Amino acid sequence: MLSILLISLAELTHANSLQDIQATKVLKVCIWPDYYGISYRNPRSGLLQGVDIDLSRDLAQEMGVKIQYVETSFANFVADIEGRKCHIAMMGVGVIPSRVERVNFSSPYLRSDVYAVTSKSNATIKTWDDLDRPGRVISVLKGTFMEPLMKKTLKQATVQVAERPGERERDVESGRADAFMTDYPYTQRMLANTDWARVISPSRPIQPTDYAYAVAKGDPAWLARVNQFVAQVKQDGRLEKYATEFKLQQIVVKD
Repeated sequence: MLSILLISLAELTHANSLQDIQATKVLKVCIWPDYYGISYRNPRSGLLQGVDIDLSRDLAQEMGVKIQYVETSFANFVADIEGRKCHIAMMGVGVIPSRVERVNFSSPYLRSDVYAVTSKSNATIKTWDDLDRPGRVISVLKGTFMEPLMKKTLKQATVQVAERPGERERDVESGRADAFMTDYPYTQRMLANTDWARVISPSRPIQPTDYAYAVAKGDPAWLARVNQFVAQVKQDGRLEKYATEFKLQQIVVKD
């Protein structure tokens, strides 16, 4: 009985996101600013760019409010939503069971499988099946859905968890790791910005994962408004337009 009461009270604290946004005239959006094509801070210009930057600006404009970006990570965004540091996470969040337990998700707008990035100089990894071999070191970024997935599926290789952004890339480039696991958007960053990276695509579906927007539990009116927005940008072509601009049209969810 006490646990039910605590859950109800926790949900009530999040029940007025729409009212809060309209009262403050500010939409607070959690982003990971290192997510190429999604919510990325260009190191040259210092400006944010990506599909979710464009779409979050559109959402704020349609609501008639200003936008405030709250920088977070995949390890911390759920706590930031629960702590009301942001109203919504718009950063290509994968819909996985551990997150579904703590936040609500909108309808999906992107869907990506898992990819591996190795170095051109690594002659031992030519296909997907070469990854799970004795002695291989495969890096994953802490907090991403690749972390539990690789710990579960790799039987012979060693899973190395990178604590900080950029760590897994440095480990692969230096040879401390054989490959790192990522998604389709991040492979585009590696191909565009490095001369050493080589992408290994899965030979079969590994875990195609829906990406959606995350909001707090117990806030049905806000979730409904977000879903309305997702449906609208699919229908009017904005989602595909922005995705094409960042070479992500291959992973757009159109239905």
